[in-house]
Amino acid sequence: MIQISIVIVSWNVSELLDACLRSIEKFASKISLEVIVVDNNSSDKTVEMVRRDHPTVTVLANSTNRGFAVANNQGIIESHGELVLLLNPDTELRSGVLETMLNFFQTHPKAGVAGCRHRNTDLTLQHSVRRFPTLPALLLIFSKIAKLAPHLPALEHYFALDFDYKKTQLVDQVAGSFFIIRRAVLDQVGLLDENFFIWFEEVDFCRRVSAADWEVWFVTEGEIIHHGGMSFKQQLTLKKQIQFLRSAAYYFRKHGI
Repeated sequence: MIQISIVIVSWNVSELLDACLRSIEKFASKISLEVIVVDNNSSDKTVEMVRRDHPTVTVLANSTNRGFAVANNQGIIESHGELVLLLNPDTELRSGVLETMLNFFQTHPKAGVAGCRHRNTDLTLQHSVRRFPTLPALLLIFSKIAKLAPHLPALEHYFALDFDYKKTQLVDQVAGSFFIIRRAVLDQVGLLDENFFIWFEEVDFCRRVSAADWEVWFVTEGEIIHHGGMSFKQQLTLKKQIQFLRSAAYYFRKHGI
């Protein structure tokens, strides 16, 4: 029985993905797992690198960029593990994180989704927990007011700036960069909503999980390094804004304001 399936969606970050896969290989010896890379039509020879340097990894090579939700769903459908870890390619596992998360799910039967502590490249703490979004907070972000006044109450609440990262606890949502899901939850609530090309798909999923009486947890004992949004930084600012707005509008149409 495969304990954990790791699904990584990649787009033009070959070097970071290589480091990510090497970290998995370094720290995964005690766990039965499979690794699936879904490549969204990279032009940097990502597929060739994975097949050459990581021959045990399953590669699904898309002929177009199908987006984050669709590509993750491709990997989830291909997977067999009791737990499915959606992992960003610009991350690196740190020692013991997979064992920690596996043990957590075994001892918390109501846990449906969980995330772990994130570190920046320089090993400083990276915020990875947010509360469910509100319309005022997202309007402040989209209008760029958030950059000028980051401590407005609506923003502090949404970004959970008061969150205690030293404590394992229930949360609204955890970052999609390390997003581990119980198989039974996928069987009950379904896959990621493919109407999201990028952004808000993990938020939507956490809401659906909570509505189905499962729990979402932050687990402080597990830890990764997250180099931070490297695939998405390649896109133009205007395109980012349009995708953000479309995803936010769909999210609020679906869940209400």
